[in-house]
Amino acid sequence: MNNLFLPIITILSFSFYSAGLGIDFDFKDPKGVNNIIFQMDAPLESINGSGDGISGKVFFNPAKPENTRGTIFLEAKTLHVGNPVLKEHMHGEDWLNVEKHKLIKFQLSKLENLKKVNNDYLANAKGKMSIRNVTIEMNIPIKITYLKDLLIKRNRTPGDLLIIRSKFIVQRDDFDIQKGQKLEKVANEIEISLNLAGAAPKK
Repeated sequence: MNNLFLPIITILSFSFYSAGLGIDFDFKDPKGVNNIIFQMDAPLESINGSGDGISGKVFFNPAKPENTRGTIFLEAKTLHVGNPVLKEHMHGEDWLNVEKHKLIKFQLSKLENLKKVNNDYLANAKGKMSIRNVTIEMNIPIKITYLKDLLIKRNRTPGDLLIIRSKFIVQRDDFDIQKGQKLEKVANEIEISLNLAGAAPKK
């Protein structure tokens, strides 16, 4: 899936705009903890894997969360499965072609149906997903948690944290990844789970 999740990924430049005062959060985690998890459950085989090449930036204003904008990248070559032969096929020209399509990207343009529940913001993230140079509009359920002054507990640096959580489905047919092929072994639906932390150190 070459230009995807990336991330989430390197991955998911978050090009964003700032409307009013707000905070820029960097999702290239120096601890290397940020990652995406993917699962493909076909009749003959279930494939599970992860990707940790995440980067990107998100602009967030606690007073105006509806103005949230950003882009998350996932470096396609960091997508990993335990079987080395399967991993080689996944990275190869017929599937993600990670050498040619290096990044998977989600560019957030708008939060819809935004509501606050305790310390979390729940919304549908409307934006563009790009994999293998194919870009489609998507709506992704998202939970955003703003943690003021808690960066020091994670990275030993004063600042704020922004946590983004989501679980959603992409279909490889939509991105022309072996469309309609090998469905008995490689499912068309790919379930993506992500739990990402962005940092805004105090300056």
